[in-house]
Amino acid sequence: MKLVPLGDRVVLKQLEAEETTKSGIVLPGQAKEKPQQAEVIAVGPGGMVDGKEVKMEVAVGDNVIYSKYAGTEVKMDGEEYIIVKQNDILAIVK
Repeated sequence: MKLVPLGDRVVLKQLEAEETTKSGIVLPGQAKEKPQQAEVIAVGPGGMVDGKEVKMEVAVGDNVIYSKYAGTEVKMDGEEYIIVKQNDILAIVK
């Protein structure tokens, strides 16, 4: 199956959290805070959204930072994805 976002939505795959801290402390699974950094998996077509012209500024393969409580989590084929609106993406990591 393939996720195809509509309008100004973007499908993200969250990057893994660090296993150890900078000082060398190993973190168990529950103690790790989910990072707000993700890879763009799919991008909607943009166009007219709520009466406004929306140009998509992210592309598949970009690493981005998104808003902490943004989006909808979806699980497909054993993988977890987050679907967010483009304006919930704060920055592209270069």
